[in-house]
Amino acid sequence: MLGAMSVDLNLFDDLVARGLVHDTTDRDTLVERLREPITVYVGFDPTADSLHVGNMIGLMTLRRFQDAGHRVISLAGGATGMVGDPSGKSDERNLLDDDGLAANLAGVVPQLRQFLDFEREGNPAKLLDNRAWTVGYSYLDFLRDVGKHVTVNQMIAKDSVKNRMEGDQGISYTEFSYMLLQGHDFAWLHENEGCEMQMGGSDQWGNIVLGADLVRRRTAKPAYALTWPLLTKADGTKYGKTAGGDTMWLSAERMSPYRFYQGWIQTEDSDVEKLLAQLTLLPMQEVKAIVAEHEAEPHRRIGQRRIAQEITSLVHGKEAAEGAEAASAVVFGGAVSDLSVGALEMLAGEVPSATMNRSDLDQDGNLIELLIGAEIASSKGEATRLLKQNGVSINDTKAAPNASISGSDVLHEKFLIIRKGKKHVSLVEVVG
Repeated sequence: MLGAMSVDLNLFDDLVARGLVHDTTDRDTLVERLREPITVYVGFDPTADSLHVGNMIGLMTLRRFQDAGHRVISLAGGATGMVGDPSGKSDERNLLDDDGLAANLAGVVPQLRQFLDFEREGNPAKLLDNRAWTVGYSYLDFLRDVGKHVTVNQMIAKDSVKNRMEGDQGISYTEFSYMLLQGHDFAWLHENEGCEMQMGGSDQWGNIVLGADLVRRRTAKPAYALTWPLLTKADGTKYGKTAGGDTMWLSAERMSPYRFYQGWIQTEDSDVEKLLAQLTLLPMQEVKAIVAEHEAEPHRRIGQRRIAQEITSLVHGKEAAEGAEAASAVVFGGAVSDLSVGALEMLAGEVPSATMNRSDLDQDGNLIELLIGAEIASSKGEATRLLKQNGVSINDTKAAPNASISGSDVLHEKFLIIRKGKKHVSLVEVVG
């Protein structure tokens, strides 16, 4: 027990309502145990230098447990990441070397920190790396302390192992041993941090149960497991990629906040409630209200816009989310004049861009030259025709046939938005 700190007794019911309970060990006993503070952990292997949206359920579920008054541990897999989990994989993973692992951890660890409160009084979150207790552990000690308590029968009964053994590639002893390493993590955290429960995706069930069994065998004390369903789309494929096939990374360097926001706008109507429930901190009552409003007028995409706002704010911050929303509105015909510098900067690289020398402002004919330079028109003749047809806008104003760009047109002394028709948007940066 962690002391007299009170907990939210509705946590488990809330998890069920959000569709976040797939399997548990000893459900009735676990529900009763959650009436008092418990220490729980989720592991995240640094297989890349950024987490992706498929990792968000783990991060958000830890956040829900912390907010409910429990103690949470976010475990970076500095050791297990070097081996690779065979769960859900048909082929052997490439092994990471020390430099690759260090680079991945450098990207992942800050992301683990941003979802949890490590300074909260009473139940601060904790971030650990399993390499700390694994790298110096001798193989003989590992066999005696861990392997002795696990039968090969248990290991080959796991679906992740069975599927690989039946496939053409088979499974290496390295990946076969992964579940022992994960089980050892649970045992170590139980003995050194008082951790009583591990959580993870449903594909982790076998590994987590093995760890809980290891804890019970070594300590004769209770240990619990909880898994949530994998985050999948309506067609059964895993979430984590945009409609265009881009992985939805949590790193702004890997995927800009604008493209991240756009990825959620593409959400299918049938997934709106699930994503609002599982990947945001909105109360379920509010989730239901948003879904009802969305279903009444689905063409307004109220649900998708709220998903994009909430999740982008969680991952990139409120300011970035507002900038992404505003930038998205411009691309789809929204007003330009009230855009912040951040929103305009966000468009750079996302829409066709060009530059204009400041010295060329207020010069007759400069719009013709700009339309050619921005590749909106291929010649002076085409540019002239576009202007005569009222086919060009400067920011929010239709350009007259003889219009030119003046200093007063420049937004924040730096940017212009040039539109051809409704769909072609170009960002112009004024330099010099």
